[in-house]
Amino acid sequence: MSRVWEPLSSLPPVARPPGMRAAVLVPLYEGGGALRLVLTRRHGGMATHPGDVVFPGGRIEPGDEGPEETARREAWEEIGLPPAGVEVLGGLEPTTTRSTEMLIVPVVARVVRPERWVLAPGEVEAVLEPRLAELLDEVSWRREDWHGHALWFRPFPEGMLWGATARMVRSLLGYFRG
Repeated sequence: MSRVWEPLSSLPPVARPPGMRAAVLVPLYEGGGALRLVLTRRHGGMATHPGDVVFPGGRIEPGDEGPEETARREAWEEIGLPPAGVEVLGGLEPTTTRSTEMLIVPVVARVVRPERWVLAPGEVEAVLEPRLAELLDEVSWRREDWHGHALWFRPFPEGMLWGATARMVRSLLGYFRG
């Protein structure tokens, strides 16, 4: 594993907690001389979290063998990321969304970026590929109290990263902080 990936060598295995209902892929790749994270902006017409910046993912379906398969399948369906180009490195702590109380399992993976993203119409409006170095810059983050809970926000020109996805991103960044 090259030096840039070393912090992720201590990631725990992907969790399979009782009650898990969804999985997301936390895709990372090296591009343009930097480690990059892949996020999406949900379509504005979605019933839940329209326009939010999130990871590709969704509900675990009956045929899925676990969160890793769900995360790969959803990334393929939503942004055209071929499952064969996804190397699972481990998982982050499962989390919930405040609005739906859905237990989400984050699956961290090294991916091979396709030549072009294929966005699912009606689901994804954009793919964001920020450098991890940008996300590690605390100046770009905001924290507010919301009903007694700390809520993190990270604005992008394409939309707002917040809530469960922001918690997952900040958990991932914890592996890269000294």
